[in-house]
Amino acid sequence: MSETTHDGGVAVSVPPSPDDGLSRAELAAKYGLSQSGARPGLLEYVGQLWDRRHFILAFSQAKLTAQYSQAKLGQLWQVATPLLNAAVYFFIFGLLLGGRGGMPNDIYIPFLVTGVFVFTFTQSSVMAGVRAISGNLGLVRALHFPRASLPISFSLQQLQQLLFSMIVLVVVLLGFGHFPSWSWLLVVPALALQFVFNVGLSLIMARMGSKTPDLAQLMPFVLRTWMYASGVMFPLAHMLKEAHAPAWMADVLLANPAAVYMDLMRYALIDGFEGHQNLPPHVWTVALGWAVLTGVLGFVYFWKAEERYGRG
Repeated sequence: MSETTHDGGVAVSVPPSPDDGLSRAELAAKYGLSQSGARPGLLEYVGQLWDRRHFILAFSQAKLTAQYSQAKLGQLWQVATPLLNAAVYFFIFGLLLGGRGGMPNDIYIPFLVTGVFVFTFTQSSVMAGVRAISGNLGLVRALHFPRASLPISFSLQQLQQLLFSMIVLVVVLLGFGHFPSWSWLLVVPALALQFVFNVGLSLIMARMGSKTPDLAQLMPFVLRTWMYASGVMFPLAHMLKEAHAPAWMADVLLANPAAVYMDLMRYALIDGFEGHQNLPPHVWTVALGWAVLTGVLGFVYFWKAEERYGRG
């Protein structure tokens, strides 16, 4: 049956539409339409990230350059900040509290500097991840790109910053008599695994921070607790033994990812470091497990909310 409308007082007969009675989903299927901003499939999403790999790298480099652009010392703060932290920890834990576990200075100072640099890598990646979406809403709302590009780019920025710091770490090692050996090659897989772990954790925090920006105010306290529980400033196994901690607590703390990646780096770089005797069995398997588990779960968790970032 035809419908009647009025246009300027003149009745016009309109024939029925063949689409009358179709739902939105049926209309979309009929004409090949798709939802604007809909989440792509997981493999398609990976492909989109690969297509934008040059953007991810360039964005991370630009952020790294701009980070200290207003400071007179510029990029020197990339290594000065963790070194100053290490100096403070040495004074408090190495001198005042006697937390070095009997290690001489030529072992303890490289031990401390390595721990500070490696933990700062994870700490900075987490903090950058929390703000990756909420702190870049203008970019997220203005341009169409896979949102995972942002936390991945920020983690890559922190990796580049760590590589700058490694130059100073090598100088510290040489200054205390720790010269290059074949074990130094283990730094490459250890850092690669930690980077994958950091990316996964950054993706998780990016999704959580996109809905709860106040998380950025809470995370410093969480990260500080994690730092103390990971043995950055002192040999964790020695402190647990001194505290007569139960065996299950020692196993949990020694197997936590921050402690594992730090001790792998220490074992690779420092001659005479005995901490590997206290690492959990199959330590490389543990390190790989943390990287794969956190990397995969973090990526999927972030991808699940892809269409919601920057809205509301």
